[in-house]
Amino acid sequence: MLGHVSFGVSDLRRTQMFYDAALEPLGFVRVWSSERGLGYGPPNRDGDEKLALFLQLAAVEQLAAGPGFHLALEAPDRSSIDRFHAAAIAAGGKDMGAPGPRPNFGKTYYAAFVLDPDGHKLEAVHQ
Repeated sequence: MLGHVSFGVSDLRRTQMFYDAALEPLGFVRVWSSERGLGYGPPNRDGDEKLALFLQLAAVEQLAAGPGFHLALEAPDRSSIDRFHAAAIAAGGKDMGAPGPRPNFGKTYYAAFVLDPDGHKLEAVHQ
């Protein structure tokens, strides 16, 4: 349904380090970059990003997505979610829910949650 999602960040270098590390275990790579933005998606897609991040010169408080917002990224398996969570935390993310089953979301729902350096809530999920 979605072509891509994009949102602003306060520090492009810090953002690149975080997303390069956190998305790699899920099989996503940086497919383009410029001095104002970054794009991530499946490898070998010629710049066809699914997630675009753009440098914004606004205050950090204005950048973070509002209450209830989160971006769920599909993971190929449970172990990739474990690696996503570890890589995201090591790259400066904040733990918002360790990897594990989420039976309240579904019988086979396995997920982990983190905040990126700008406060955007990310989920990696496999069902």
